[in-house]
Amino acid sequence: MIDFELTDEQRLIRETARDFTDREIVPRVRDNDRNERFDTDLVQKIADMGFLGAIVPEEYGGRDVDYRTYGLIVEEIGRGDSAMRTVVSVVTSLVCSSIVRWGSEEQKRAWLPQLCSGEALGCFGLTEPDTGSDAANLKTRAEKVNGSWRISGGKMWISLGNYAKLALVFAQTDPEKKHKGLACFLVPTDQPGFTTQEIHGKLGLRGSDTAELSLDGVAGELMGEVGEGFKIAMSALDSGRYSVAAGCVGICQGCVNASVDYAKEREQFGRPIGSFQLVQEMIADMIVDTEAARGLVWRAGWLKDAG
Repeated sequence: MIDFELTDEQRLIRETARDFTDREIVPRVRDNDRNERFDTDLVQKIADMGFLGAIVPEEYGGRDVDYRTYGLIVEEIGRGDSAMRTVVSVVTSLVCSSIVRWGSEEQKRAWLPQLCSGEALGCFGLTEPDTGSDAANLKTRAEKVNGSWRISGGKMWISLGNYAKLALVFAQTDPEKKHKGLACFLVPTDQPGFTTQEIHGKLGLRGSDTAELSLDGVAGELMGEVGEGFKIAMSALDSGRYSVAAGCVGICQGCVNASVDYAKEREQFGRPIGSFQLVQEMIADMIVDTEAARGLVWRAGWLKDAG
């Protein structure tokens, strides 16, 4: 039996995220989107609220909330701006959750506090120009040279790639082994051979940063073991898709709110259009659909918390 009632703590966190979104995110979103501006000041404000790395244990700088509570945070941020929701999804779900689950103690202490505080942003280097989630066919190569790993290749459509201090890069160590040869590497971006190119002209998420990455013999630190790259990528995407879904519920709720406000303000035949039965029924349907989607996300969060 899944309990869909919120605890007092969850209500407080949701209200805090809602107030923050209305106060800090909503006033900036239109301008940032029109100008394709990645608002680093706003990203830092999100980090200062503890919304980056929310699911990370407190000992590494996170808030150690469960996935259901994390979903409430992402929903509210997504309601205000999907570009900022992308920041939370990438840093928290793709990067932090991977390091928490697969990183060594040294790697956790080196990177998680920086990621949670906003001192460093992270990106997730899986997709390539000719390869999406088909991780077994990656062309990026990792070779061990004098005891260290050197990585060469390219990644495409990488969110936060131009601003990240840390890249989780997935590379093939032995093409003949396919997915069993995949490995994940922690790659600091401030080294020779790591370059980025901004991608503009997107149809959506224009206020988020998107990059093409080029890696020419860059140094990477292995996270996990060779052959675990596929598992790491899939576990990260599982967490990432949950946060994307929660953010989409936020979009639905934002549409409901905007529709209700408009129905109250817009007048025809001497009265607000919200007084007409058809408009009322349409908005009612939107509310039902949004609640149904929220229930699915809540159920998914319960399942993740249950392991």
